[in-house]
Amino acid sequence: MAQAQVINFKGIGENFSNSLLPFGIIALVGMLILPLPVALLDTFFVLNITLSLLILMVALHTHRPLDFSAFPNLLLIATVLRLGLNVASTRIVLREGHTGPDAAGKVIEAFGDFIVSGNYAVGLFVFTILVIINLVVITKGAGRVSEVSARFTLDAMPGKQMAIDADLNAGILTPEQATARREEVTKEADFYGSMDGASKFVKGDAIAGILILAVNIIGGLIIGLLQHDLPISQAAESYILLSIGDGLVAQIPSLLLSIATAIIVTRVSSSEKMSEHISKQVNLSAAWLPTSLVVLVLGLVPGMPNQLFICFAAAAGFLAYRARNKEKRLAIEELDIENNEEVDDAVEFDVSSVKDNAKISLNIGYGLVTLVSNSDQDGLVPSVTKLRKEVSKKLGFVVPGIRIRDDVDLEASQYQIKIGEKIVADDIIYYDKILAIPGDNVQIELTGLKVKEPAFGVDAYWITPELDKEAQAKGYVTIDPTSVLITHVGQILNNFASELLGQEEVQTLLDDLELNYPNLVQSVVPKIIPVHQLTVILKNLLGEAVPISDLNVIIAELGGINVQKMSNEDISEAIRPKLVPLLIQKLTKFKETLQLITLAPDLEQMILSSVRQNPDEKMLLLEGTLAKKILTNLNDTSEKLSRNGKAAFLIVAPQIRKHVARFVRSQLSGVNVLSFTELPENRSVEIAYTIGEADEEQN
Repeated sequence: MAQAQVINFKGIGENFSNSLLPFGIIALVGMLILPLPVALLDTFFVLNITLSLLILMVALHTHRPLDFSAFPNLLLIATVLRLGLNVASTRIVLREGHTGPDAAGKVIEAFGDFIVSGNYAVGLFVFTILVIINLVVITKGAGRVSEVSARFTLDAMPGKQMAIDADLNAGILTPEQATARREEVTKEADFYGSMDGASKFVKGDAIAGILILAVNIIGGLIIGLLQHDLPISQAAESYILLSIGDGLVAQIPSLLLSIATAIIVTRVSSSEKMSEHISKQVNLSAAWLPTSLVVLVLGLVPGMPNQLFICFAAAAGFLAYRARNKEKRLAIEELDIENNEEVDDAVEFDVSSVKDNAKISLNIGYGLVTLVSNSDQDGLVPSVTKLRKEVSKKLGFVVPGIRIRDDVDLEASQYQIKIGEKIVADDIIYYDKILAIPGDNVQIELTGLKVKEPAFGVDAYWITPELDKEAQAKGYVTIDPTSVLITHVGQILNNFASELLGQEEVQTLLDDLELNYPNLVQSVVPKIIPVHQLTVILKNLLGEAVPISDLNVIIAELGGINVQKMSNEDISEAIRPKLVPLLIQKLTKFKETLQLITLAPDLEQMILSSVRQNPDEKMLLLEGTLAKKILTNLNDTSEKLSRNGKAAFLIVAPQIRKHVARFVRSQLSGVNVLSFTELPENRSVEIAYTIGEADEEQN
């Protein structure tokens, strides 16, 4: 059975739309040569008026000149259309004018009869006034503004390009933003250069209108008197009326375009095809709707071809309706994007999506959707929102939004946490159970599924809610599945904080800080340190769990050290002593005695010698067995302190701090490595454990 072919009507429509403009230009040229039927001439006159009104309305609703960069193209097309109609109407007026006032169609007759009420003198005066307004006032002024704007824009281009380069070098702009800015500057120069030339079209069109009127009147009288032997009164009645009507029909759209030109220049090259470019920009409901109403009113004027005007008004109304629907759809899509980025906990279940651009994603199996649908204060979405605010406050920057979505590729009770496209955590929870974690010295087992708690890896049991009280009586701490998941997400946010901070977030922090400390920010960023380097330093601090909430302190410290001859890592080390108290404050109570872990003197001296011999080495050169024992002892010691509700702080000499921290951080996440110089003077300390070369020694 042969496979049926699917006709792509959308593609056909796009091809037709793209071909419409070239055929239209060819048709305009044909009007200059070929005679037009009277009915078709009326149609084109109404089209000319509609197009002029549309351009004017788009110009009125344009915020920036570049928003209507297709204007010079449209101005040329409209001018050629009007001149073509002038030629076509002149041909009919001179050839058929002797037959009566309706020889050149209903539109010309209506303009010549109804507007001037059969008084030829009034018609001439009205036409003259319109020409004066158009040529002397509007066109001349718009042309002058265009000329001056083009000159100043071109003169300012080198300065704008230099400013963009300076912002790029300072780290204020990314390379992509700099490229976009350069393109905008180029488009601006192209636009004003085009407008300087386009204004000459309008001026020439107004002059042509005067000459064409004179030709029609003089030529018509000569033809009527000599060729058709008409009495001078009849010749004047026919030809002057037709000439004035023809002149007004052409002059009114010309006046509208002149006004649009003036509006544009007093308030551009594109990668798209001209037809696509114009179609996209004129597809505004706010432009098409008033155009439709005005054309409809004109169609109700006595003597006008009512049906023709009503048809054009209906067409413009239909386009306004379509444009309005499209605008609503785009507004909804834009709102969805904002909700996904800023209202981070808005859930969109779209299992067909293959890519998620969110910085942080929480993907859940279909069995956990119940947690999301719970709208209570303790539900997943409100809890994520609360967690994000808390973590943002502790870290010192706004944590990006967390996208929650279901994933059919996961098991029913499975979830994944992703940073960008990288999976950083993967575990299982049960929405209809609770997690029981044993307290200190609890050895009694429970009836349930034995697992490792997702966040900290301790032994735990998933039990039914009916066993909750029994588990608590046996010394277990019970946690609902939402809290288990939130705890794990919170741990991930803290552990991967450095990957969540980008240049955009840093710039936002600087903008906010500049409101209160303008001199401080301006004196340091980017004069001493650019934004991209500051971002690296802040990421280094976050990588060791040091909050950056005191950004004013960080900026002040950077302003007081010689950053030019220091690496980013050394700069981070230099400003740590001012910031570590925030880390300690985050992990302990204010008056709580700090339980410290130290290294045995021999071990510390050995590490110090290794660092001095290889100062540029990224990792400590330790024997494998020794390194394993140190990490094992540190892990055991950290767990002991954690069970007692204490934070683990390993204290070492300043010379080896960053090396030991890098070594420990690669394997353990719960141990904070500090130097002796970073301990706050107002905190009491106690050496709780000493890590030796082989075994852990308790003091």
